[in-house]
Amino acid sequence: MASDTSFPAIQSEPEVGRLAKDFELEVAAGQRTGAVRLSDVTGEGPVIIAILRGFPGRQCPACAGQVADLVRHARYFQERNANVLLVYPGPASELKAKAKDFLKDTKLPSPFTMLLDPDYAFTNAYGLRWNAPQETAYPTTIVIGKDGKIDFVNISRTHRGRTTAATVLDQL
Repeated sequence: MASDTSFPAIQSEPEVGRLAKDFELEVAAGQRTGAVRLSDVTGEGPVIIAILRGFPGRQCPACAGQVADLVRHARYFQERNANVLLVYPGPASELKAKAKDFLKDTKLPSPFTMLLDPDYAFTNAYGLRWNAPQETAYPTTIVIGKDGKIDFVNISRTHRGRTTAATVLDQL
């Protein structure tokens, strides 16, 4: 995470109609390098944020399924000038290695970027920390419009209930 962006400890969950909280996170993989600041990419078009569960003892198969579904629809996101940000939370000490393991040999297509959420700074700031044994973050999908406002949010309180690419595309 870049040093000039700080996160408050714990905030409320994202809500439709509210401005999305700005953040800057380090890139793990994808079409961008360095760090990504939300306010920079919202100017380019809509932004889809998929918060994954990270590594709660093993890679999450439901997360892998959701990412695969989103990636299969990459050209439709690209046609809508949307950026897809995958947020991978976890302890900072292992985060890069676990994120690399999650992707295995998958090269993320345009417009996808995987971001690292070290020590749950983003997850806490967005009120999405699933603070229970073997948990990390509530699986969440957020669609943010070019105006920076949240147009859609789906927070799953289970390991299932993931938003499909078709649902996300309907929101754009």
